[in-house]
Amino acid sequence: MRRALRHPGTVGTHEEHPSGLASDLRAAVAGDVDFSTTARALTSMDASNYRRVPVGTVAPRDADDIAAVLEVCRAHGTPVVARGGGTSIGGQATGTGVVLDLTRHMNRLVSLDPEERTAVVRPGLVLDRLREAARPYGLTFGPDPSTHSRCTLGGMIGNNACGAHSVAWGTTADNVRSLDVVTSRGARLTLGRDGRGAPPGLLDLGGANLALLRTGYPEGLPRRISGYALDALLPERGADVARSFCGSEGTLGVLTQATVRLVPLPEEPVLVVLGYADESAAADAAAGLLAYGPLTVEGMAADLVRGAEGLPRGGAWLFCEVDGAGAARRLVRAADALDAALVRDPAGQRALWRIREDAAGTATRLPGGEAWPGWEDCAVPPARLGAYLREFRALLADFGLRGVPYGHFGDGCVHVRIDFDLWTEQGVREFRRFSEAVADLVVAHGGSLSGEHGDGKARAELLPKMYGAELVGLFGAVKDVWDPDGVLNPGMLVRPEPLDSGLRFTGLPVVGVGRAAARCVGVAKCRVEGPSPGPGVMCPSFRATGEEKHSTRGRARLLHEMALGEVVTGGWRSEEVREALDLCLSCKGCRSDCPVGVDMAAYKAEFLDRHYAGPVGFLRRPRSHWTMGGLPRWLGLFGRALNPVMGLPFAARLAGVTPERTMPRVAERSFTSWFADREPTRRATPRPGTDREPTRRADLTLWPDTFTDHLAPEVGRAAVRVLEAAGLGVALPPGRVCCGLTYVSTGQLGAARRVMRRMLDVLESGEGAVRGEGAEGRARVTGGGRPLVVLEPSCAATLRSDLPELLPDDPRAARVAASVRTFAEALETLAPDWDPPRLDRPVTGQTHCHQHAVLGDAADRRLRERAGLTGELAGGCCGLAGNFGFEPGHYEVSVACAEDQLLPALRDAPAEAAVLADGFSCRTQMGDVGGVRGRHLAEVLGEGLGVSDVPG
Repeated sequence: MRRALRHPGTVGTHEEHPSGLASDLRAAVAGDVDFSTTARALTSMDASNYRRVPVGTVAPRDADDIAAVLEVCRAHGTPVVARGGGTSIGGQATGTGVVLDLTRHMNRLVSLDPEERTAVVRPGLVLDRLREAARPYGLTFGPDPSTHSRCTLGGMIGNNACGAHSVAWGTTADNVRSLDVVTSRGARLTLGRDGRGAPPGLLDLGGANLALLRTGYPEGLPRRISGYALDALLPERGADVARSFCGSEGTLGVLTQATVRLVPLPEEPVLVVLGYADESAAADAAAGLLAYGPLTVEGMAADLVRGAEGLPRGGAWLFCEVDGAGAARRLVRAADALDAALVRDPAGQRALWRIREDAAGTATRLPGGEAWPGWEDCAVPPARLGAYLREFRALLADFGLRGVPYGHFGDGCVHVRIDFDLWTEQGVREFRRFSEAVADLVVAHGGSLSGEHGDGKARAELLPKMYGAELVGLFGAVKDVWDPDGVLNPGMLVRPEPLDSGLRFTGLPVVGVGRAAARCVGVAKCRVEGPSPGPGVMCPSFRATGEEKHSTRGRARLLHEMALGEVVTGGWRSEEVREALDLCLSCKGCRSDCPVGVDMAAYKAEFLDRHYAGPVGFLRRPRSHWTMGGLPRWLGLFGRALNPVMGLPFAARLAGVTPERTMPRVAERSFTSWFADREPTRRATPRPGTDREPTRRADLTLWPDTFTDHLAPEVGRAAVRVLEAAGLGVALPPGRVCCGLTYVSTGQLGAARRVMRRMLDVLESGEGAVRGEGAEGRARVTGGGRPLVVLEPSCAATLRSDLPELLPDDPRAARVAASVRTFAEALETLAPDWDPPRLDRPVTGQTHCHQHAVLGDAADRRLRERAGLTGELAGGCCGLAGNFGFEPGHYEVSVACAEDQLLPALRDAPAEAAVLADGFSCRTQMGDVGGVRGRHLAEVLGEGLGVSDVPG
């Protein structure tokens, strides 16, 4: 049964699934109209605590489409909400009517004039794309929120966004020349100074309230973002209609184009990091530094920073960017700091800035719990910041809450995530009580409830505390002039919905997938597109497709809605969720690159396990789950006998493999067979006080993963020879073992647990010597701290992370996980004095995504440096990702992922470069689509030692 929904303002009712609305929109617009379950689920949330489910989405192609959408929706009584990157923290990028997705088509840079220092942009253009276009001219767009890699210019204008450089270059409103907008009744206006573009009645309304506009706004606030900026309409301020429109959160009109100001880049940027005893000292010092012309004055305390590597001594820090070494020295002399560091190196600056930019997510992960937005970005006069923060910390303590303040200290703007209990009725009541109390505190200090992100649902209800009833009433009158039918984003800013209504946690299960999906706070770092993001991995499928449903955030939103069961109603059988997860490569990039550590690979494995559960679930599974998921079993049973079968014309179809792929060939002899028959090149030294022939002793156990054992035994042979050349004794487990990786990646978790338990039994068994070791090898393989060295990064990551997570009650799992070492880690810790061969050549290739996400590659970098292997490996994901790139329907995305970073790196490398890839998938992808043979680091070092091997 359909239910009618009523919206604030004068908008009438509409049906939840209005087929008439959808068909009318499709007839009226050239863009994309999508009323599907998936589209509605993906746009039900932004980066706030709130959730509003739309009836559908439209991706307009131009201003004509926007005008048509507004006309149709006004006739149907349906609200319209404009949305950019969906990173708003107040809830204003969500809506119950039609959501306009301005990122898909209206995302162009129209023009850039370096002489006039202006650019003309469409609203869906991502900020970093504008900055990249302006950089060759020595220019940039001044406002730079931490979400600069995915936020849009339209969203920045709607929220009047700021960023770290606002002490020098101001807010977005300070950098807007003119705006083209469409009103809810279809008027096309170009807004500017001197009243240009004002809708009828707006200037008259301002003229009738001059005294209120001159006295109703707090003074001395560089970050006053709350409410409408109606004081910009004052004649002494140029009657700037464009400026008054900035920060209106999509409630007055829909932006179609903007002309913005560009500013010169600093010629010699220097990052000065000042260390202070504590947060209060840093906050008290910030305002005094403004006289020295810094470009940034950003503050954070030790409770936000996970490890202070690269930071000067202190318990809190100010990040101050200046132009030139002389300015840096003057700032340090004036700062009266405990310690200071001057960073000129661009890479070093980026590394430190990443700490600050990831803070919105990092602050969500408090020890022992989670923290949420809700009182995210208030601002006080900079001179009052220290006093405000001390009282704010005391207020947190009074409510028994925890939070980690940080932010734009030079502007008096504070960000904080707080561990509200938003899951229970009592917790929500306390959330409201705290919001009201802290609003009173901010107003007492002469501050603004919002200093950057806008009011949205989080603060609009509290605006009378800041502005008084008369000025808030004027806001309503202005809204009615612009939008008399109440179509545009009702419930925001004017006649607001209660701040404790519509919370996204309401009805969500407290445990299981609901809790996991809720962890995504929507900061959308997974939506980065465009040029290479450096060593990061997340999110390869979004970077390949550009579609929200193929981002980590999009998948988390679908899982969230699945757990609620209102929009996505199929539960674990949901085809919408399965389709979105289908292009997840399980690269684990989000586990490390997502600021809140969303682990979509784990969520995908659980979903697939439950999706195909039941008596006939196995019949619905893709054939590739049985073939590639069970690869260790088939290779163990049949070995090289599979080669003739895999060479048959129909073999790929039979195995559920896409025909574009070449089936891998099984080696003639497995690595374990070779190891069992060889004569070791290294024997243990005699025991002290004896002169008898020593018993062979193993310093480490080498893990014979399926890929190395059957498909690339040359890697295992090279590793053994290099390890032994380093003076290390190598042994193998006493029986056949498997980490369970292929079962995990195909969502066969029951089978994975069984395989893992059998593996633990083998590793701890004392029945029979460890292969390659004498009688003393009867001790447990991982007992006594013996390292377990794993050559295949995906298997190492499975043993280190998935094993203890899937078997949390088995203490053996934790012991094995703790014993895992990569090849480079083993050489560094077990043979620290060994000198690798000097190879003195450049490298190219790829760091395995699981190594990046779970294991880390610091030891690999150091080993390469010692061996004279220079240069960086590509980040990202190769795109093959185990079974992913072999499965039907994935080939194009797989190749697109490789084209993101890997293939360009291979093409740009010098001819003499060593092509490195420790992962079997990475090497296979290089050969299949790049025509290049990649090698494991062990093979390259082995070649340098004169013990090179060839595949066989």
